Formats: sequence, C-alpha cells, structure tokens
Amino acid sequence: MTWNPTFQTTTVGSFPHRDGGQLSQKLVSLLDIPAWPQLPRRNFRESMYVQYSALMPGTVLDAANEKILFDTTGDLSEALELFYTPYLSDDVDAFALPPTYAAGFYALLEVLKATPGDWAKGQVTGPISFGLTVTDQDLRAALYNETLADPIVKNMAMNARWQARQLRALRPKTIIFVDEPYMAAFGSAFIALEREQVVTMLDEVFTAVQQEGALAGVHCCANTDWSVLLSTQVDILNLDAYGFLENLALYPAELRTFLDRGGVVAWGIVPNNEQVYDVTAHGLAQQLRAGLALIEAKAKARGVHLLADELAERSLITTSCGMGSTTEDVADRALTLLAETSHSLQRG
Repeated sequence: MTWNPTFQTTTVGSFPHRDGGQLSQKLVSLLDIPAWPQLPRRNFRESMYVQYSALMPGTVLDAANEKILFDTTGDLSEALELFYTPYLSDDVDAFALPPTYAAGFYALLEVLKATPGDWAKGQVTGPISFGLTVTDQDLRAALYNETLADPIVKNMAMNARWQARQLRALRPKTIIFVDEPYMAAFGSAFIALEREQVVTMLDEVFTAVQQEGALAGVHCCANTDWSVLLSTQVDILNLDAYGFLENLALYPAELRTFLDRGGVVAWGIVPNNEQVYDVTAHGLAQQLRAGLALIEAKAKARGVHLLADELAERSLITTSCGMGSTTEDVADRALTLLAETSHSLQRG
C-alpha cells in the first residue's frame, strides 16, 4: 500500500537539551511522527558513535577524552563469541539500548505510554558512518577490518530491530532511520568502498527494520551520490533540502523507480542552526514547492514523468539535520518552524 504523508513532520535525532522528559513532551505535541531525542550534551555515551556500541567486541571508551575506539591488539575471540551468540540465537533483546546510553529513548517511551497516536520514529547510526569514523588503536577505520566490519553491520541491524519492537508496542506505525552522514564522502578518496559493498551493508539494516514491520529510512545531511541510496531497499530518503535539494534533481530516473516501489522523500527544509531566525514558514514552504517544481522540470527534460504534485503527496518534512550542536533556543525555534511549515504546505 502506498503511503501519502503529504508534508507530515518528523525530525532527526540529536538535540542540545539535557532533560529528555520535557523535550519528549514537546516532540509528541508538535510533530506528526515524534522521534526519540539523542542527548549528547547530557553524556558523551549519548553521542551517535558511542550510543550503539555497548555490545560491540573490542570497543574501548575513553571517558576523560570522550572518545571511542576499537582495541585489536589482543585476542578478540571471546568478545566475538559474546557478540555472535545472541545474534545467532536471534536474541533481539540482547541488543537493547542501555538506559545510560539513551535516556532520551526511555523518556519518549514514557510519554508515548500516556499519549494516544499512530506513529513514532527511532534512529540508529549507519554502519558506514560508524565504521569509517570509529578507528582502531592505529587510527585505521574499523570498517576496513574484516573482523569488525560484520559485527558493526549486524549490531546496527539488531539494535534497529529492538527499537522497532519497543516503539511498535506503543505506536503501531514505526519508522527507523539509519543516519549516514559519512555518505557525503562517498566516491571520494576518503572512502575505499565499492558501491555494491555500501548497498549490501545498508540493505542488511534496512531489511532488518522491515522484518519487524517498520519502515526503514536513511538520512544524509549533505550532498552525496543519491543513486546509491535510492538503489537500496530503503523506504524513506531524508536529505538536507534547505541546502541540497537541487542535487536530487540530477537523479530523476532513480527517483521515479524509488517512488514506483512506494518510496517517500523526507525533505529537510528547516535549517538546524541560527538561520531559523532569518526564515519564515511561508518562505520555506515556497522554497520547497519551487524545488519540487524544479525536479519535475528536470525530469521532463530527461523524458521522465515525475510530477511535483505526486512528490508532494509522498513527502515528509524534517529539520535539515540533527541539532545536538546548536542551542536549545535554536532547536525549539526549529521545531515550531517545522510545524508551521507543514501547515503552510498542507494549506497549499
């Protein structure tokens, strides 16, 4: 069944707040699809590269310097056995987010229990971004270590399944985003991965989410080769439409195929920084409408039938990226602006 959200709202995970309870109340009241908040300023364990690492073999947390790395100098066989035993027995609960790593997740669950609604969103750091950002003791990216690459992918897939189960117990319609900021460097000298490797790794996480009856999304907060992400099994593509919408217009055939199989685009049209004070909901709505018209025109020039009105029906809107590095005032303004922009777009 095709889903036509028509500019409903959700958001990317990170926030500058430290109180997950009050923030979760706000997210549930303002957003059509509330997402649990990642709170990196509350504790470094809630940063996107530490938050999902509790079960991964060989990880070392340096709390003093707020860093995470893999130590591969010793024998990892016991740690690998501890990881693969629950994986092979399909023990999804073993991959739960510890409360000390994700206070925002549990805060949102409490609010959802007391609030009726259909939708909720979770998120997990993508295996590409995690594996290329977190290194071993010699500063080699973990994803290039064959012993570590497979656990990284499977850990994210299993945690995504666990999140989907927790959220679906409270909200029947659930989305899990895979956050892949590092995909902005795909195709450059900074990533020594083939296209097929990237698609295979991502699809393992996406299909795990879908196995739990949830929708799988992917977020990239800068420009990338969108044909790679569009060729995966993902259900929702989330991009920074405030800064990079026109780049998606370069891929009309791939976008057409994505829509034909039921895909939805989540347009990150609301800025995630101080620019929120320089824009209006009406202006952002106009900017997005103009972008959809541009995509239609570019598609027509290439012989691809892709209407702006169809795109509008198959659209969510979000902030352009997470807001963990900004101020609470900016984040609060962005949330209000997001809701107002949705209303402006839906009024036409």
